[in-house]
Amino acid sequence: MDVWLVVGLGNPGPSYAGNRHNAGFMVLDVLAERTGGRFKSHKARSEVLEGRLAGARVVLAKPRTYMNESGGPVKALRDFYKVPVERIVVVHDELDIPFGALRLKQGGGDNGHNGLRSVTRSLGDKEYLRVRFGVGRPPGRMDPAAFVLKDFSAAERKELALEVDRAADAVEALLREGLGAAQNTYHSG
Repeated sequence: MDVWLVVGLGNPGPSYAGNRHNAGFMVLDVLAERTGGRFKSHKARSEVLEGRLAGARVVLAKPRTYMNESGGPVKALRDFYKVPVERIVVVHDELDIPFGALRLKQGGGDNGHNGLRSVTRSLGDKEYLRVRFGVGRPPGRMDPAAFVLKDFSAAERKELALEVDRAADAVEALLREGLGAAQNTYHSG
């Protein structure tokens, strides 16, 4: 049975753990709990968990590089597990979607997201699947780069566990039912 590679984007280390930019890692942690497995260090500069999710074989991965260098580990994992690009799912924060909203898509540009830019460049292909976790726009004139490196607000944190859980559900639906059906269920905002 073909394996899926599900990658959460984020920055390593405790100082970044609660940042908006780490929404991908947060979703992957929930998916890991659902498999009952634990992340282990992999030579592809990633934390990796091999298991089953939504009836499929999955490799869950959190690159240990910084966000803007995520592509190298993703390419190394793709090569190691021999995963075709259409079975790679990247979970990431998205500024152009309000907090609490999700969008699923295949392919497209990086929209200024350094993690996606790195993944697309390293894979040489942009047709991987994306689960886009809305973090909203920065207030006023705040630099978006500074905004994504801030923790979620107190109001957002009240909803965060629920939204992360819903994003994890969306990943499972994507694996089980395919993109169209998962979009119909989970597109919001």
